[in-house]
This record gives sequence, C-alpha cells and structure tokens, in this order.
Amino acid sequence: MDEIDVPPFFICPISLEIMKDPVTLSTGITYDRESIEKWLFSGKNTTCPVTKQVIADCELTPNHTLRRLLQSWCMLNASHGIERIPTPKPPISKAQIVKLLIDAKSPQQQIKCLDTLKSIAAENATNKRCMESSGAVEFLVSIVCNYNPTAAEESLDYEFDSIRLIDEALSILYSLQLSEASLKNLMGKNGDFILSLTRVMQRGSYESRAYAVLLLKSMAEIADPMQLINFRPQLFIELVQVLHDQISKQASKVTLQLLVSICPWGRNKIKAAEAGVVPVLIDLLLDSSSERRACEMILTVLDAVCGCAEGRSELLKHGAGLAIVSKKILRVSQVASERAVRILLSIAKFCATSKVLQEMQQLGVVAKLCLVLQLDCGSKTKEKAREVLKLHATVWKNSPCIPTNLVSSYPA
Repeated sequence: MDEIDVPPFFICPISLEIMKDPVTLSTGITYDRESIEKWLFSGKNTTCPVTKQVIADCELTPNHTLRRLLQSWCMLNASHGIERIPTPKPPISKAQIVKLLIDAKSPQQQIKCLDTLKSIAAENATNKRCMESSGAVEFLVSIVCNYNPTAAEESLDYEFDSIRLIDEALSILYSLQLSEASLKNLMGKNGDFILSLTRVMQRGSYESRAYAVLLLKSMAEIADPMQLINFRPQLFIELVQVLHDQISKQASKVTLQLLVSICPWGRNKIKAAEAGVVPVLIDLLLDSSSERRACEMILTVLDAVCGCAEGRSELLKHGAGLAIVSKKILRVSQVASERAVRILLSIAKFCATSKVLQEMQQLGVVAKLCLVLQLDCGSKTKEKAREVLKLHATVWKNSPCIPTNLVSSYPA
C-alpha cells in the first residue's frame, strides 16, 4: 500500500487504526466497535477513553454517516491499495433474543436455540450484553438447574440430549463474561445454582465439569464472605475430584485458584481436608511436570488446609508429605519456598511428636531449613525457618547438618 494521509477522524482513538465499524458513545466520541467493546466489556472499564467521563449508558450507536464517508474514501483511494470496508452486520436486537427463547420449548428446540445463541454471542460483545439483558442468562441457568442425573441414567435419549444441553448452556454462560450484577444474582439464588453446578460436577461430562468450575470461580470473585463460608462440603468433594481427574490444565488451574480464594474462609479448610484435598495436592506436587505457578498455588492451598488439625493429620499420613514439601523449598520460587516453610512451621507447632521430629531430621527437612537461613530467599521465609528450628532446638541441636554458629544461639 502506498503512503497516504488518512483523515484523523477515520482513526480509532484506541487502536489508532482506520475504523471498520464506527460507533459513538454517549459521550459523543466515536470509536471502532471492536476496540471500544474490548475496552468496556473485556477490560471492565467504566469511563470514556478520551474524555474520561463515567459512562452511565454503554449503548453503542452506529455512526452511519462516518461509515459511509469511510467507504467512499476507501473507494476513491483504491488505486493506493486501500481496501473498501464492508458494511458491518447490525447487532442483534432484544426482540430477536426474546423470540428465540420463547420458541425453545422442547429439548430439540432448545438445542437449536443454544446453537443460535452461541453464534450470536461469538459475533461481538454488544450481542453478549444484549443477550444478558434479554433473559438469556435466566434461560441458560434454568437448563442447568433442570438437569436430572437420575432421569439421564434411566433413558439413553434423555441422557444424550441433557448432556449436550448442559455442555452448551454452561459454555455459553461462561463465554458471555457475565457482568458483576448477573454473577451476584446467580450467587444470591439461595445457593440453588451452586447446588446445580455441584450436581453437574458430580455427574456431568468433562466439558461440563470444566465450565462449572470456571463459572464458580467467576462467582466466588464477587461473593461476600458469608456466601463463601456457606459453601457445602459436597462442593469441595467435587472440586477435589476435578483435580484428581486432571480434566484439563485450565480446569486444574482454575480449581486451584478457586481453592486458594475460598479455603481461608470459615470452616472451608476443614471441608477441603475432609474432602481429601491433601493427598491429591501432594500427588500433584510429586508430578515433576508441574509448572511454577501451579506449584505455588498447590502449596498455598496446602498451607491454608494445614491451618486445621484435619489438614495437618492428612499431610503426615501421606508417606511423601513432608518430603515433597521440603523438596520444593529453594527449587521453585520465593513464593513457593515461603508457603512450604509455613506448612513446616504448622507441623512443628502443632504436631511435633518425637516420631515426626525424627522423620523431619531423617528426611533432610532440618538441613533444608538451615540452608534457607544461609541463602537469599526472603526475610519472611528466613524468619519462619528460624522459628521452626528454635522450636525444637533441644531435639535437633546435635544434628551434624546444623552449623556451629547456629547451634550456639540455641538455648540450653
């Protein structure tokens, strides 16, 4: 393409490229649709990028006049390699969405409706917001809540249709990138939707279980503490099962993130421990292919769960528990080292039987903690390592791995 001066009003203020589908905000500034949708909906921004005014109404009005000028300018400059901008497809209307939902009565009609909704949502963020405000979220949630595992087991036809319906409904719900208001509404349904997601995680396909976890994470991010505290034990059992089954890397990562955020609240650490999370996490740590971030999250969840007696008991019950936690110190990252030392501190404080202390010495845990004091691995980590060693100085002070200058600082 030859060098040519592009009129400045053809340039999107965000992408700094020629606009393809100019739309105007309530502030009077025109942007390319794709750029402003990404700014408003994916970035969750609430201000106009140019004027910095708060946007009360996110409706985007097509700037037909500017688009026609753009198209004319492109045709006039075709000899310079400028391609004509096609007329964009208009966004979906609320009336179209409502009619689509009303017509979806039988399972077959619902499947057809879901296919159409999926295509509509994939076109642009404006369509997603239109779907959200037209009752599509309630329609999708009703499909998930009406899932009947018992009926699915009794009829193969019902099972096939219901599994496909659930897969598609959850997929679309997640792809809509629901607003905070919609997520709060889902959280506030007396726990019914969370119970439905738990049932899906228990009996659904791998795809449905993965989408259920993704939705749960989005909901937990906006939930208040009381809602997090009220999560039922069965939910933790299913989250642990998702980790155990290794459905996908993304599902495992999101499950770990969810456990990191909810375990510190109320009795959730006890629920997680009783659901069997500790042996599953240890087995994941034993997998040498675990990535750095995954390893950090595993140790973070373990640290939280070891804050209760049930969690510490499960860690000590696992033959490789202490060894693998100690092994991760100084091998992954400063964050991982700090979490691992915190876990060892919990054990040293509350589970220090002579057998456990002897095992810690034999496994090289004491030696690793001494090494932490000598290396640059963060002041918090060093402080906690020193606390572990001082707690049981009378037992470990004769250990050959402890430097003499450290031994002399121990109380007699």
